[in-house]
Amino acid sequence: MKEEYVIVLDFLPNGYPLEKKMMPIIQAIGKENFTLLELAPRKDAHIELGEAVYIGEGKREKIYYILGRLKRERLTETAKSRLKEIIPQRIRESEEAMIRFFNDSSAINKRMHQIELLPGLGKKHMREILKQREEKPFESFKEMKSRVPNLPDPEKAIEKRIFQELTEVEKYNLFTA
Repeated sequence: MKEEYVIVLDFLPNGYPLEKKMMPIIQAIGKENFTLLELAPRKDAHIELGEAVYIGEGKREKIYYILGRLKRERLTETAKSRLKEIIPQRIRESEEAMIRFFNDSSAINKRMHQIELLPGLGKKHMREILKQREEKPFESFKEMKSRVPNLPDPEKAIEKRIFQELTEVEKYNLFTA
């Protein structure tokens, strides 16, 4: 899926410090799919950290072209700290989709369920979540916390998982491409 807008995580006006090319680089994350991208800004574009920038089809005000996917090992420390602010915000904005994960997730294999990949959630919580969703699908994080006893904060668990998927190599990606 293509991104229409990205959020600027970091702007390197002189490119990467140890590379010969002195080309400005923007590190950004897609608004829809948590896609990490590297972008080349237009010559006189004013770029703000945290700003939403259009990268879709047609005329782009601030972006000259999309260089491609941003490799996790190239993420700057600034970009990583921005991610820690942006991820929780995005989870709140798309609570319905995040709750859908808990209602629709399935087993990966005979021994492991997708829910167990969330930090802080083990077999006990997974079984309780499956039992509760069979009775009635979850509608919100708040309702989920009230129905599943001793459940660690599901928002925080998703937040940690998304950050992990974006910054480390994971065998299974639940929320990122």
